[in-house]
Amino acid sequence: MTFKLGILASGNGTDLDAIYDEMDAGKLPGVEIVAVLSDREDSLVLEKAGARGLRAVWVDPRDEAGELKLREEYDQELVNQMGSVDLVCLVGYMRILSSVFIRAYSPRHILNVHPSLLPKYGGNGWYGMKVHEAVIANGDTESGMTIHFVDFGVDSGPMVLQEKVPVTSEDSPETLRDKVQAVEQKAYPEAIRLIQRERSSSSMN
Repeated sequence: MTFKLGILASGNGTDLDAIYDEMDAGKLPGVEIVAVLSDREDSLVLEKAGARGLRAVWVDPRDEAGELKLREEYDQELVNQMGSVDLVCLVGYMRILSSVFIRAYSPRHILNVHPSLLPKYGGNGWYGMKVHEAVIANGDTESGMTIHFVDFGVDSGPMVLQEKVPVTSEDSPETLRDKVQAVEQKAYPEAIRLIQRERSSSSMN
């Protein structure tokens, strides 16, 4: 039975590359990516998806007059483009989803990765290099990443996987980012496998 993924991304999609690699290696049997959507026209993730023959769509956050669309209006367009999928994967997606999108797919049907050990450095305003800079500035001895389901809060949904990395005195925000991303790239495909297996078991019971 096919397990359909929809992808939301804003940047280069390094975690999506890891998912591609696992699919190519036959380690995600039954998983199919049916749509890759981005809010950025020049997003490398769209180029990569197109090269693989996937449906890659830029969903413009601005209207014809150049004004930003209302968040709910924009998210309804995302839902229309995404269609029916078994799991939505946020891969470096830089917009906070509105209730319109969440109600269309949840509960436990939208997955996100955050570059910290949630709940630490989570919530509105915490993303990307801001997290790694804060970890270094605060002298933390460990950091990591959390893969979690998306709910109506920010970084507040149920946890799926969490992995730690050590932080040393030699680390900079950039080297810490690289450590965390390396762990993310192993964990994201594993999280998809876990959810796929859980759904498959539930459907057979």
